[in-house]
Amino acid sequence: MNVVNFIAGQRVAPGGSRRHLAVNPARTTDLIADYALSNIADVEAAVSAARKAAPAWAAQTPGARGEILRKAAEAIRVRLEPIAQQMTREVGKPLEESRGETLYSARVLEFYAAEGLRLGGENLPSGRAGVVAFTTRKPLGSVGLITPWNFPMSIAAWKIGPALVTGNTAVWKPCLQAPFTSMALAEAFAEAGLPAGVLNLVHGDGFDIGQAIVDHPGLAGISFTGSQKVGFAVHQAASNRRAKVQCELGGKNPLVVLDDADLDAAVTTAIEGAFRNAGQKCTATSRVILQRGIRQAFTSKFVARAKALSVGDPADPANFVGPVVDEKQYDKVVGYIRTGLKEGATLLCGGDSRRNTEGYFVEPTVFDNVAPDMTIARDEIFGPVVALFAVDTLDEAIAVANDTEHGLSASICTTNLLSAHAFVTQAESGVASVNLPTAGVELQAPFGGTKASGLGVKEQGRPVLDFYTELRTVYMKVA
Repeated sequence: MNVVNFIAGQRVAPGGSRRHLAVNPARTTDLIADYALSNIADVEAAVSAARKAAPAWAAQTPGARGEILRKAAEAIRVRLEPIAQQMTREVGKPLEESRGETLYSARVLEFYAAEGLRLGGENLPSGRAGVVAFTTRKPLGSVGLITPWNFPMSIAAWKIGPALVTGNTAVWKPCLQAPFTSMALAEAFAEAGLPAGVLNLVHGDGFDIGQAIVDHPGLAGISFTGSQKVGFAVHQAASNRRAKVQCELGGKNPLVVLDDADLDAAVTTAIEGAFRNAGQKCTATSRVILQRGIRQAFTSKFVARAKALSVGDPADPANFVGPVVDEKQYDKVVGYIRTGLKEGATLLCGGDSRRNTEGYFVEPTVFDNVAPDMTIARDEIFGPVVALFAVDTLDEAIAVANDTEHGLSASICTTNLLSAHAFVTQAESGVASVNLPTAGVELQAPFGGTKASGLGVKEQGRPVLDFYTELRTVYMKVA
């Protein structure tokens, strides 16, 4: 199967001269695709198709648009297993997690399909006699969507779903590493009967194709998920041309464990948050902040559990940790481990590369005695690497948790209701959890960060509908 764009309802080969080599990160001798990338002409064609399709799509009833989303979700459910297997092959996600992501993507589309029947504004009392006041929602028009590799289907679904059900058309640039997973989502919409041009997929690199989408005057909104550095540039460029912008930009997520916590449950919470998907989640636990009374017992059990995790082929259900996504990410993660050692942190487990001729594996890695100014305490590593910190009090724990420019997700393990309330009240994060991992979202709830972790309206849930629409206030003289 060839890698193709979807533009104006047609499957067309990308027109660029540059190519991308996608390989299985668990077995680099397994070539997934050697494919051409798009060029600027492809972007122009996609934007033109989206804008041409926009009036007719906006004129559809929200219920009719939602029905197409529902049918696309059904197509995903029917193909759940082959999609999940392909996702695992492309990005190295353990197969059970790939199945979960595929199912989640279908559920997201079903959620927004139902929201199509609840779209609307509100009736407002007018101060003028004989006047009725109310608000309505108007789609932005055509939007650009840029999605990452760590959740190649679900993040795309939670952008495409609300964008389309609110009456927008879209140009979507997915990640390079998972071309066939992305195409499976586009195919589901085609099978559902989505009109030509409503969703246009273009494969390409960020620095040219992504930038062309961000800069294009024909796209009234840009939704981006990716790194902080790129996200800031995206926000500035799109804002400068007065487009609406939404960016989700990662985190440096803390888990606080207090002395009164259930020890075994806290260790499991940390393991799940830190090492699922090889730590390649924007909500992954990267800092564990331990009250001194529980520090020794927690550290001993946590390190033992981390050492016992099976690392290997993500298609084998016996393995908990798969590879990182590609050579670039592997080099980045290993580089941070070496920096941690160089700056004086104590390595408790992991650290040694599992890189061989088979894949980009990194062992679960735990550092202790990490100073707040160390690089591994500040930067988002995006790999299976955790830094441990020790504190005396809850107030100190909250201060350490908030000592970061990021503010995406934060969690606490405690059996004290007052401590839990204090933490979720004072944590500087868009998501706060109690006795749950930092990683984990629900489709009906808004998702996004504070500080440098997020810009614009939050994603998911009903609030995201505010991003993809403009409110119009109507005053009508009726008497």
